[in-house]
Amino acid sequence: MQEPFYQGPPRSPGACWWSALPLLVALLALPLLTGAAFAHAVAEGDKGYIQEITGINLLPFMYLGAKHMVTGYDHILFLFGVIFFLYRMKHIGIYVSLFALGHSTTMLLGVYFNVGINSYIIDAIIGLSVVYKALDNMGAFQRWLGFQPNTKGATLVFGFFHGFGLSTKIIEYNISPDGLVPNLLAFNVGVEIGQLLALGAILIVMGYWRRTRSFWRYAYTANAIVMTAGFLLIGYQLTGLFVAA
Repeated sequence: MQEPFYQGPPRSPGACWWSALPLLVALLALPLLTGAAFAHAVAEGDKGYIQEITGINLLPFMYLGAKHMVTGYDHILFLFGVIFFLYRMKHIGIYVSLFALGHSTTMLLGVYFNVGINSYIIDAIIGLSVVYKALDNMGAFQRWLGFQPNTKGATLVFGFFHGFGLSTKIIEYNISPDGLVPNLLAFNVGVEIGQLLALGAILIVMGYWRRTRSFWRYAYTANAIVMTAGFLLIGYQLTGLFVAA
């Protein structure tokens, strides 16, 4: 099963007074994307907590994992793009599971084996995943390449990069080896809980929007806004890379 992509609005789209609400929300979110909530940044208080605690602390790490996912704008943008044209819960479950599998694998293995990647580079790649998904939804690859890239494979691969983004940050904070594996597993459970919460909120909004005939009128524009946010993430990270060099 391949995801559908934008093929233009219906012949007679209706208009609702709140049909542009998702676009307004996305526009209001752009300043946040260029501000304090970038990619896999961890709050200073959480950073200090991670550095100081030792031993097995399951509930605190579950909370930190859930908080990271719910406040991770890169994750939310990518998930929004992934489920944009998915209507059946079975299909949504498949794609979200692939993303979770990729994200969990590299996060756990990256921290356990101390495999770190330059945070600016990995976060720029995560921004690229947002751009890729938006272009995919807009049917760009069908027009440019003449075929549809495998959407499931892309979701899994970009899930790997999202996981490396988090593992890189955790490694930088020198998490204690005492209780490392249980704490990482608890953190990952929290990430999945947070992902379900974020996904539930997205599906509620999308469910209302899809019931209007204006959905197809604004589908292309919504993905163009998501693509722009992805480019902003990339630009911010590349700027940081060159400034830090």
